[in-house]
Amino acid sequence: MAGITAQPGIMQIAPYVGGAGGDRGANVVKLSSNENPLGPPASAVEALQAAAGEMHRYPSTDHASLRAAIGEVHGLDPERLICGVGSDEIITFLCQAFAGPGDEVLYPEHGFLMYKISALAAGATPVVAPERDRVVDVDALLEACAERTRLVFLANPANPTGTMIGEGELARLAEGLPDQALLVIDGAYAEYVEGYDGGAALVTARDNVFMTRTFSKLYGLGGLRVGWGYGKAEVIDILNRVRGPFNLSAPALAAAEAAIRDRAYAERCRVENARMRTWLARALAEHGVPSDTSCANFILARFASADQAQAADAFLQERGLIVRQVGGYGLPAALRITVGDEEACIRVADAIGAFMGGAA
Repeated sequence: MAGITAQPGIMQIAPYVGGAGGDRGANVVKLSSNENPLGPPASAVEALQAAAGEMHRYPSTDHASLRAAIGEVHGLDPERLICGVGSDEIITFLCQAFAGPGDEVLYPEHGFLMYKISALAAGATPVVAPERDRVVDVDALLEACAERTRLVFLANPANPTGTMIGEGELARLAEGLPDQALLVIDGAYAEYVEGYDGGAALVTARDNVFMTRTFSKLYGLGGLRVGWGYGKAEVIDILNRVRGPFNLSAPALAAAEAAIRDRAYAERCRVENARMRTWLARALAEHGVPSDTSCANFILARFASADQAQAADAFLQERGLIVRQVGGYGLPAALRITVGDEEACIRVADAIGAFMGGAA
């Protein structure tokens, strides 16, 4: 390939590695990708099956029906919505459209890995702001802003920490950004916080804020890859110019529309996650493994050292429990553990208890 080279930034990308899945045997429980242990709603499965018979037809290019459903459920203008292949694709669109060589993309130190990957893919420079005890520090983000800052990404609740900041802090961040910067609130886990709109009201009120959401977590559609974003009409217009016309399949669109309209199922999943999250955090703490208060569907279990965290991971794997090492997020002494169903949580707690007992 003499003379054939990649665009600037591409070779700096460390490819994203998803959560390990194990051999999916009868006794293996995957708790590494923050998937909904209850699965998708039956309504979404039925919609997917019904759409399968029409898979020879091209899907909608404007996603009008899904955007209308999202708008109805969340009280948003469908014309200010865009749909993508997970919220990951919308993050990519944002970097492609608003950042490039000479520009900076800012995010917190433990931010989602796709912020850096998408920035580098666009030729932009990733910039990291420190957090304070694994919580986003608004002052640090504002201090890191510069004339070259074009995008500021912030997950709330955050991945992989599970922590979040209040709506007042989000507003303060938006107010303090330089004029050329767009704040992107990543709301992949927003549905797990009762009464939280993911930043939608702030987007409605301001021109410099954008929100992303996903169907991969609470709605249990990770395998279909559907996400959406909400922003100023001018921003949506720009993003649609880089979006492929058939980026979402017809079955995925049908399943997502059914899922978001199934409010009873969504509430059941939220309530059950909150119940087992509280139980698991308390159980791990009793075994000497602390975690910050999580507002998502996982717990960041903290150990005394990176070696102890790796040993705990190996111990869990031996017992068929697959969790996530997060050294790539700058947290080598921690493990991210998805909140599974009750049986899975009990197995995790028992295994951690046995590990810590042996390590003591």
